[in-house]
Amino acid sequence: MRHLTVVFFTLLSCQMKAQTPDFQTPFERNGQTTATYAEAIGFYQKLDAAYPQLQVTEWGSTDAGFPLHVAVVSQSKNFDAAALRSEGKLILLINNAIHPGEPEGVDASMMLCRDLLQKPEFQPFLKNVVVAFIPFYNIGGGLNRGCCSRANQNGPEEYGFRGNAKNLDLNRDFIKCDTKNARTFVQVFQHWRPDVLVDNHTSNGANYPYTMTMLTTQPDKLGTLLGSYLRRILLPRLYNRMASRGQEMCPYVNEFKDTPADGIYGFNDTPRFSSGYAALHHCIGFVPETHMLKPFPQRVLATYDFMDVLLRELSTEHSRLRDVRQQAIAQSMTDTYVNLDWKPDEARPDTIVFKGYEGKYKPSEVTGLDRLWYDRTAPYEKKIPYWSRFEPTAQVMKPAAYIIPQAYTEVIERLQMNGVQLRRLSADAEPEVELYRIGKYETRNAYEGHYLHHKVEVTTEVKRWRFHRGDYVAFTDQPAVRFLAETLEPQAIDSYFAWNFFDGILGQKEYFSPYVFEDIAAEFLKENPEAKAELEAKRQADPEFAKSQWAQLFFVYQKTPYFEPTVNLYPVGRVMKGAEGLGFD
Repeated sequence: MRHLTVVFFTLLSCQMKAQTPDFQTPFERNGQTTATYAEAIGFYQKLDAAYPQLQVTEWGSTDAGFPLHVAVVSQSKNFDAAALRSEGKLILLINNAIHPGEPEGVDASMMLCRDLLQKPEFQPFLKNVVVAFIPFYNIGGGLNRGCCSRANQNGPEEYGFRGNAKNLDLNRDFIKCDTKNARTFVQVFQHWRPDVLVDNHTSNGANYPYTMTMLTTQPDKLGTLLGSYLRRILLPRLYNRMASRGQEMCPYVNEFKDTPADGIYGFNDTPRFSSGYAALHHCIGFVPETHMLKPFPQRVLATYDFMDVLLRELSTEHSRLRDVRQQAIAQSMTDTYVNLDWKPDEARPDTIVFKGYEGKYKPSEVTGLDRLWYDRTAPYEKKIPYWSRFEPTAQVMKPAAYIIPQAYTEVIERLQMNGVQLRRLSADAEPEVELYRIGKYETRNAYEGHYLHHKVEVTTEVKRWRFHRGDYVAFTDQPAVRFLAETLEPQAIDSYFAWNFFDGILGQKEYFSPYVFEDIAAEFLKENPEAKAELEAKRQADPEFAKSQWAQLFFVYQKTPYFEPTVNLYPVGRVMKGAEGLGFD
């Protein structure tokens, strides 16, 4: 393996040196070095000074205190995002080092950016596509550099750490935006409004011959038009182009029943992840996952090749992709229902040809128990099921509008950052709305700075509810409708309720003193015999309840006018009709 790696890199290095002697990357100098944050930014700035087709700009800040840089290659030397879109250009955004211990994208993007500027062969593909690179997203993790945090990975010699400066995983932060990195990314994303996003990674998991596995935005989540285009047209062409270069790909191998030989599942990329976030904006997301056990130079070249073939395909498909995407956005604005969560459709697997190594078991030298290992002397090629099709597990009828109380500033800020169009009430109003009452839910232990709610159940109450001047109204006939619905519907898997932005409603604020409430409860039961009957039935059915003074008094308390009506009442109103009659500033 070591000999093959040396030969492989020698050929690659000679090729690159012959082409670009003045712009060598640290990787190209020895094959086992990935660029540091400072080296990567310096490289792009050097290119910027030499080529007017490249513009490197600073965007906002990150938790590490350094700005986020964006390097844009525009053949026309026009860097106005709105103007480029109006000219029909496709926008490709490439993100690197979200996990700096998975650095292939950093080095491959440096080389690709240089080659886009220097090599004549690339110029035809830049007529219709503008390429924007984020050279180094997780700067804090990149500065936390070492040799050993990726125990399963074959090189490079040193690399960054997965957590950012706040020790948060940025690939869990796209929807909640706890980090400055994510907030700045959203600014970049909303400014450029890419048609396609690439977020470069390295995989963990099973052993198999492929260097490159591919995770994409789950097609069903993109809707009928855009999802079908991705599944039937774009993905097959990318797989064929990669295979023609000797870079045969397979779908991302993340979840399987025992070993991949039994079949693999598609990835449920919820909006906390980059490709799931992209889907909320009708953007196709690609997450290249190179295999951790392959030599580092091999992984870098596979990443380079994928970005190269994607650019070529997008150049050919730019007109059709733009049209399909616009149709998908228009359709989402008129859809009656919104899907909030998904699961693999196990009844409809696809069949793919998969190359793997036989998974076997032998006694562990550490534990003495059976352990899995992959026998590289026993390769196979076989057809396996691939559960790539998903079906919705939660769905709601889309309201005409949502009303969000102005008190929830963190929610309002995130909606505005993501391009949601909001209006403000010009006077107090009491419209008829649907309000959710939160019922059962479960809460995870500490996870990425939150205590994430899941398995959320709600009941709906229709009532007139008072909202105040300055509260926000978001109509759903707008391009950002999916982002709006999937963050404001509390039962959605990555809703802002799930991420604890509405936890104040879960705490009761007023209670009673039993010795005082005894007399009030007795009088209430005399005046409300149906409540007394319910209390008696509860005592008969539940012996523990019958032994508890507090439980019985609280049971009665909940039925009296003294019990606060807002306990577990989700404060966002769903306006089903008449929203246009509200007054706005």
